[in-house]
Amino acid sequence: MPGVEEGPSHGTPGFRVHGKFLARLREDDASLAVKCGHEERDAWLRAKPQSFFITEHYRGYPAVLVNLATVELADLRRVLEQAWRRGAPKRVIAGLRRATRAHLNREASHGQVDERELRGQVGVV
Repeated sequence: MPGVEEGPSHGTPGFRVHGKFLARLREDDASLAVKCGHEERDAWLRAKPQSFFITEHYRGYPAVLVNLATVELADLRRVLEQAWRRGAPKRVIAGLRRATRAHLNREASHGQVDERELRGQVGVV
């Protein structure tokens, strides 16, 4: 994701987007703290309680904890992408959207992606 920098966060590896907190590995090396809104967090907690949780410490923060042993890759990607969108400047998000659309259009012109898939993927980015 454009604009993401790696650096320490509370003594563990962490990631920021243009200086804003995105995510960090927790001290247990088995979970990840990811920035998100309270409503988004509550939705993850209800939908996938085996993979998303909070502790008392994080209750007041706009973050969700991710169990790396049980989370599905698609869910991890989605929660990280949503966190990235919260911190990335709009121009960076728009640039990624344009680049993704151009890449998918090239694949479609070579028969590597069908039109339905193209429409679905561009909406994700």
